[in-house]
Amino acid sequence: MSTAGEVLWFEDLAPGQVYRTASARLEAEAMKAFAAQWDPQPFHLDEAAGAAHPLFRGLAASGWHTACLSMRLIVTGPFRIAGGQIGAGMDELRWPIPSRPGDVLRVETEVLECRPSRSRPEIGLVKVRHTTFNQRNEVAQICTPTLVVPRRAMRAPMSAAG
Repeated sequence: MSTAGEVLWFEDLAPGQVYRTASARLEAEAMKAFAAQWDPQPFHLDEAAGAAHPLFRGLAASGWHTACLSMRLIVTGPFRIAGGQIGAGMDELRWPIPSRPGDVLRVETEVLECRPSRSRPEIGLVKVRHTTFNQRNEVAQICTPTLVVPRRAMRAPMSAAG
């Protein structure tokens, strides 16, 4: 596992490893501001509209807000990939329950698969599951991306610092 500031290379990763982030609190005003700019649906913008919605029954964060907050937690947490979080695609993105004002979210990343690239020897492909939990340990989001991860043995001398 990496510590603060340490970066992870393909060789550092193995199936079964789990990385846990810090947490972040969702605030109603931030939810509404995000929704106003990116997902302006009434149930994300207004408490009364959210309460009247048969699925949400209250103000609900946009799933994209939950995804963005999760990404920030991942990028600033211990799962720091050399060269950054570069996705090659995603098999799954689900929001089993809505995120609400006051929810405190955290992310657990589990490494599922690691395989060297056949066509590009300087990288590996790592499939992970990012699970976002709220303060009640309920799953608010699940996504399973495949990440492009540089191989330590193939890094260029210029990238030695990162």
